[in-house]
Formats: sequence, structure tokens, C-alpha cells
Amino acid sequence: VQLQASGGGRVPPGGSLTLSCTVSGSISSWQSIDWYRQAPGNQRVLIARIRSNGGTYYHSSVMHRFFISRDVAANTVYLQMNILKSEDTAAYYCAGPSLCSGSVCGSYWGQGTQVTVSS
Repeated sequence: VQLQASGGGRVPPGGSLTLSCTVSGSISSWQSIDWYRQAPGNQRVLIARIRSNGGTYYHSSVMHRFFISRDVAANTVYLQMNILKSEDTAAYYCAGPSLCSGSVCGSYWGQGTQVTVSS
């Protein structure tokens, strides 16, 4: 099982960006796919989650600006980020806290993708 995060880049304030997290491997069940971000000198923070039942969670700092969605056929979870602010600048990571391949379950992280909001 592997998670591949992509889509980061540099955007001006007020701009938009969409991150992708593609899950590869034979997944038999999963609880959620999460997006975290970590700015330099700060802790990694959970900012969005989509559960296997479709339920979502957003951190207050991104609510109504960021939207998480999934494409089951493509095994991909997206994070649409709108009205980006300088404080959104961070490395963004996707994670699967409980991904199961058959009877083997584990927690998996993708590599970070950098988002820089700057004019």
C-alpha cells in the first residue's frame, strides 16, 4: 500500500489549487483518508478528512475554503483549496490511518507536497 500526494505549487493569495492523494495497492477496507499540513516550526495538523461513509471533517482554519472529495474508481482523494492565504503555506501530507489489505491493516503516509501562497 502506498499513498502518493501531488499537486502542490506556488499560487498568489486568493488563488486556488487542488491536491491529489492516490492510493495504490490492494485495499480491502479503509476508515478515512486525511490531509495534514505542517508549516516550518509548527506541528503537523489535521485539516481535512473524508471517511469511508462519505462523511467529512474540516479544521476551522480551512472550513468553507477547502473541500475534500474522492474518486473511488481512481482510488484518489482530492483537496480543493480556494481563497488561499499566506498562512496556508505549508507542506501538505495525505494519510490513511487505517488501510487494510486483506487482514493486514496499517497506517500509511504519503510524501509531502509543498504549497506556497505568495505574490
